[in-house]
Amino acid sequence: MQDIRGLTLIQLKETLQDWDEPGFHAQQIFSWIYKKSVADFDAMSDLPEGLRRRLKENFCICESKLVKTLKSKDGTEKFLFELRDGDLIEAVNIPAEKRITGCISTQVGCKFSCFFCASGLLGYKRNLTCAEMVDEVLQLKNRSLDNRLTHIVFMGTGEPLDNYDFVLKAIRIINSPEGLNIGARRITISTCGIIPGIKKLAAEGLQIELSISLHASDDKTRSSLMPTNKKYPLKELIEASADYIRRTGRQITFEYILIKEMNSDLQSAKNLVKILRGLNCKVNIIPANPIKECRIEPPGKLDILLFRDTLLKSGVRATLRKPRGGDIEAACGQLRSRYEEK
Repeated sequence: MQDIRGLTLIQLKETLQDWDEPGFHAQQIFSWIYKKSVADFDAMSDLPEGLRRRLKENFCICESKLVKTLKSKDGTEKFLFELRDGDLIEAVNIPAEKRITGCISTQVGCKFSCFFCASGLLGYKRNLTCAEMVDEVLQLKNRSLDNRLTHIVFMGTGEPLDNYDFVLKAIRIINSPEGLNIGARRITISTCGIIPGIKKLAAEGLQIELSISLHASDDKTRSSLMPTNKKYPLKELIEASADYIRRTGRQITFEYILIKEMNSDLQSAKNLVKILRGLNCKVNIIPANPIKECRIEPPGKLDILLFRDTLLKSGVRATLRKPRGGDIEAACGQLRSRYEEK
């Protein structure tokens, strides 16, 4: 049975019209689901009884099952959810002083095998549906402080641009005033650098944030860290990024995980300056999360600061991400991996 949260407001109105029901009931249904977090058609008391019965016959609101929760001393909470088919996914709530960010997954597993990421350790299974991603957001919202989320990042397990259509549909529901009403500029897609997806996204007319995982400043190092670089090499990726900036007028964030003895030396920083100088972008520097399966660790504090300061002094905007959830292994894929290994 289809999850009704996979329908946009327009699609739901069309369904109701096919049933000879007034279109305004679609707004009522959206309000019950997204404003009031109701997951039972029978509880939607302002809908006619016949419509509620027909909704139950044709749709479900299929909430995933919470399997495990881990909470960090810094307030970060990681959740492991079981989907209807038994697959497991992760989602994270990241509270800060003035914001609560929900980090959601887009696939079960990942096919891109980045060296530093635990997401692909158990292989790729499938794309998440629009409804499953919307459910992640609702689950996080209902478990957050004051039952609210201010920001959404598609940075969990999986590659969003490899699940393009469902991700964009979920974003439109999340962004919709009748839906979750989270502003476009508070929604971020993170990609490992799928160039056709970046070009397609540039034409969508959305004011969402784009974050690109770079993690190296030369093709040899990046290919060893991110096999996708062999298909979409740095030069072409930077050109596509520059085109995206021109077409959208939006700044891009380049994510750069610092890994000891791999990409964190002074020459790597200087090379990064060369390829990014002049772009409307910023670099988000991320000390690596230790992952024993991947045999990686972050560089020392002085090396991290030297890398950042080299970028700043050369005119490249750079920020240093504060580590979050390290005590609960909050990196993508770690909780699912631990659970499925048992």
